[in-house]
Amino acid sequence: MKTLKMMLALGLLSLSITSAQAVQIRDFHKDVIGRDCKACHDHGIKQFPSDEACLKCHNIDDLVKASKRPEEDKWQNPHNNLHYGKDLPCQECHAEHKTKKPLCSNCHTFKFDKHID
Repeated sequence: MKTLKMMLALGLLSLSITSAQAVQIRDFHKDVIGRDCKACHDHGIKQFPSDEACLKCHNIDDLVKASKRPEEDKWQNPHNNLHYGKDLPCQECHAEHKTKKPLCSNCHTFKFDKHID
């Protein structure tokens, strides 16, 4: 019986350690959402955030304006482009916890000072 209790205690301890693992959150999101993962992960913690979750805080027209580059072709804007218009899923280019290569960078070279994932 004592062994069973010890095994249960160790199991619970390992679960609490696993769930409390540190996850990288970008500074600009820390200020807004803190550690509330469900603020973005609206379909569950193990799922990518929906576009609706991103667009609660990020206005697509503001993103189009901010990513427009006068020296580039009209359709070279990643937030309003020839292939997808304004409908490219956010997760195709942006990630919160890991840096990822944007979908369009295979063919396009967007001229940004800094890519924000």
